[in-house]
Amino acid sequence: MSNEKLKIGELAKHAHCQIATIRYYEQEGLLSAPARNEANYRIYGREHVERLSLIRHCRSLDMTLNEIRTLLRFRDAPEDNCGEVNTLLDAHIGHVAQRIASLKALEKQLKELRQLCNTTRTAKNCGILNDLAVEANTARDAITE
Repeated sequence: MSNEKLKIGELAKHAHCQIATIRYYEQEGLLSAPARNEANYRIYGREHVERLSLIRHCRSLDMTLNEIRTLLRFRDAPEDNCGEVNTLLDAHIGHVAQRIASLKALEKQLKELRQLCNTTRTAKNCGILNDLAVEANTARDAITE
């Protein structure tokens, strides 16, 4: 793609995303509003493809829109000091580490639950289903007290 002008559907294909996603990023101010042609169609250029690709890559790294907004602000000001970018990424790494710890605890809990029913039996005698019901009732009772 050189200086080719794209309609929104073509941009979506290039970026492997939905048209609604592009419109959402425009509404959120992450992607600049495109020019329009004589028929009032949105017309996107190379800069939109590059910016959308960067946004999508950041999302694949599980970054929030606010984090991406900050990164784009620095990308748009290439002479600024990137210390805040480093701080942002360090904080994001910390959040990911917390989520990993939570997921490991969840995995442990599920494995313990799985051990309650190691053989095929009737559903009424299933240790997993019975334990889930007991836990659900305990949670319900705690709420109603």
